[in-house]
Amino acid sequence: MIFGPFKLVLKIISGFVTLVVLYLAVTFVQIWMTSGQHPTSNAQAIVVFGTTEDNGRPSAVLAARLDEALALYRAKRAPWIAVTGGKQPGDVYTEAGVSATYLESHGVPASRILRGGGHDTWQNVATIVGALRARHLTTVLTVTDPFHEYRAKAIASAQGLSPQAAPVPSSPTIKSSLWYYYARETLDVAVGRIVGYSTLSSWTTTATDLRNLKVPSGG
Repeated sequence: MIFGPFKLVLKIISGFVTLVVLYLAVTFVQIWMTSGQHPTSNAQAIVVFGTTEDNGRPSAVLAARLDEALALYRAKRAPWIAVTGGKQPGDVYTEAGVSATYLESHGVPASRILRGGGHDTWQNVATIVGALRARHLTTVLTVTDPFHEYRAKAIASAQGLSPQAAPVPSSPTIKSSLWYYYARETLDVAVGRIVGYSTLSSWTTTATDLRNLKVPSGG
């Protein structure tokens, strides 16, 4: 009898761990399945999620996303392109600005490009959703890396848009550290669905601000 309470605690802990593992496994499967979706229906706009730029030029990953957006635009899948992404400390150019310049240099009229900003997925959508709604654009193709598609769609939907996945088949991230990206994304989605993606975004922003905080010398 003396071990009865101890066994009960072990059963509760074991049950909790089992539920967590099952939840993460289901989340991973959902992310994996979404990464392979390639709907063929049209939309009103293409949303390109930002990522790093290289001193005024798209990084290889960003260029792959922009090239996918160009292919969709030229195929007349959508008449508008919204670009997102801000800039990191020390950067001169924003990801959205670099993306817009790239698209214009490849024949997309500036009048058909909407510029946003943001430092994470939630902010990316938040910075362009107003411009989309002002033009009565609600159906969008979300252009990002395959592992990021599930969260991108979930966040776009949470902010009132009707998203369809448009994963980048040629993204450089597919060729290296793939399981790391999927594992990190599984954790982000798992936490985001519980606390809310906007709350997760605020946590990320706070953590980034703290990392960038400079302590005055001599203080």
